[in-house]
Amino acid sequence: MRILLVTPAPLGSTRGNRVTAVRWARILRQLGHRVAVQEEYDGAACDVLIALHARRSFDSAARFRKRHPQLPLIVALTGTDLYQDLHNSLQARRSLEWATRLVVLQPLGVRQLPEHLRSRARVIHQSAQLPAGARRLRPKRDVFEVCVLGHLRPVKDPFRTAKAARLLPETSRVRVLQIGAALSEEMTGHAKIEEKRNPRYKWLGERPRWQAFRCLRRSRLLVLTSKLEGGANVISEALAASVPVVSSFIPGSIGILGEDYPGYFPVGDAPALAALLHRAEMDREFYAELKARCRRLAPLVAPARELRSWKALIAELQ
Repeated sequence: MRILLVTPAPLGSTRGNRVTAVRWARILRQLGHRVAVQEEYDGAACDVLIALHARRSFDSAARFRKRHPQLPLIVALTGTDLYQDLHNSLQARRSLEWATRLVVLQPLGVRQLPEHLRSRARVIHQSAQLPAGARRLRPKRDVFEVCVLGHLRPVKDPFRTAKAARLLPETSRVRVLQIGAALSEEMTGHAKIEEKRNPRYKWLGERPRWQAFRCLRRSRLLVLTSKLEGGANVISEALAASVPVVSSFIPGSIGILGEDYPGYFPVGDAPALAALLHRAEMDREFYAELKARCRRLAPLVAPARELRSWKALIAELQ
């Protein structure tokens, strides 16, 4: 089949949507399909259109559906789609109505859909794989490094971990390593000021994915502070790297880690996050529990599982 995958993120971008699109294209090619990735639908011939982001890909979905009313349209929903745009964007809701199938990245995402569309939804967990050579990496013994991965933008609440680190006892060995591009001058300035004022915090800026993965593998924890997520790819990467996760209590994380996962804190609550970090550092049994829970979840993010999910979905459309 000829599959066209459209994503609003530009070619070469390291933002999550582009990374997801590139991985999906690779999977679909493994399944024997001819795949192209574009920022928008321009009328190119294809048998299936996959639109990543309901609202931002609305124009592409509308153009495709008008030209090809009978061909399959798959709309993949992001966190902003599910937990923001579906409530206030007519364009996002129209994209869903036109879709033959809807893809969400964790099971709780289905609950956000209008009831009459839920039967069209398929859950496809994002996969991740430890890069060659990364398995031998080990955390430093003299510090308790935690990493924050993701571009610096308000929805990620990017400096919450740095603020929590300021609240830790002087004896704490916690150090925060943050990787991600600042997407505004304000974010750049904030990161630089935080570095100067906070000895526990270091901003490493944008790095290639292999470097980010190596940083993750050497860390004791991944900290995710987002206000909303559709299903964060960094959680998949942490599970693949055998690194425990501490996350804000949001549906996008609960749908992957489980409602009873012990590593949650309320969104925006720096003191609660500080308490979790301190407990993970000092309480060996608690840290071991986080690690064991994440180890049991690792099969969710196996590449073979994501491959099977896409194979099954495309088979439904043939």
